[in-house]
Amino acid sequence: MSNAQPPLNPSPQSVEEFQEVYQHFLGRIADAARAVDRDPNEVRLLPVSKTVPAERLRLAIAAGMTELAENRVQEMAGKATDLADTDVTWCLIGPLQRNKARDAAAFATEFHALDSVRLATALNNRLIDDKVLDVFVQVNTSGEAQKSGVAPEEAAQLLDDLAAFPQLRVRGLMTMAKFSPDEAVVRGSFARLRELRESLTPNLPDGMSVAELSMGMSGDFEWAIAEGATTVRIGRGLFGARPPVGA
Repeated sequence: MSNAQPPLNPSPQSVEEFQEVYQHFLGRIADAARAVDRDPNEVRLLPVSKTVPAERLRLAIAAGMTELAENRVQEMAGKATDLADTDVTWCLIGPLQRNKARDAAAFATEFHALDSVRLATALNNRLIDDKVLDVFVQVNTSGEAQKSGVAPEEAAQLLDDLAAFPQLRVRGLMTMAKFSPDEAVVRGSFARLRELRESLTPNLPDGMSVAELSMGMSGDFEWAIAEGATTVRIGRGLFGARPPVGA
């Protein structure tokens, strides 16, 4: 989906190789931001480390990736335990079952897939010692039945309801675009999230913000930046192709 050249090493195996690929994507993010007159510092690169073993992640952390995201809470918990001697912080970006809220509350600093009051209740009840979890409300902007997230027209009510949970701090909205080679289709999903943010902002509960937009992945992050993304989630671009399911 992008005209940019791929990194010289698409599957880094050393600190130096991780530094190279990390800087490559930081540069592409900066270029994409400047192309639409945005400050590159407004856009965060969030590395997605699912299926990458902890030993290899040590190299990535040494290369500067001190914030990592996982799709599955059990995988995040295991890696967080294995890498407890590092300075890495963890973001959970995939769907979460309420019965696994304990691990999410224990290990994650951010959760990017909040889509119900029931899940918010489970998370809030598991946060102890006044710990606060930053959350992004996931919105299904593509209209695909297989995707998680609230419908755009339901987001305002969910945000109102979230005001009742003091240990959840709403920072923004998250979406996943429709998988398509058509730039207009993909950017449409991102544009709808930005437009939703603009419509929600004047009527948010006191003290709440949806300023941040978590959207865009390895194949479409430049289009997401053009539509206002503040966090882009890069996985295979940084770590290489994932092993086949069952391998």
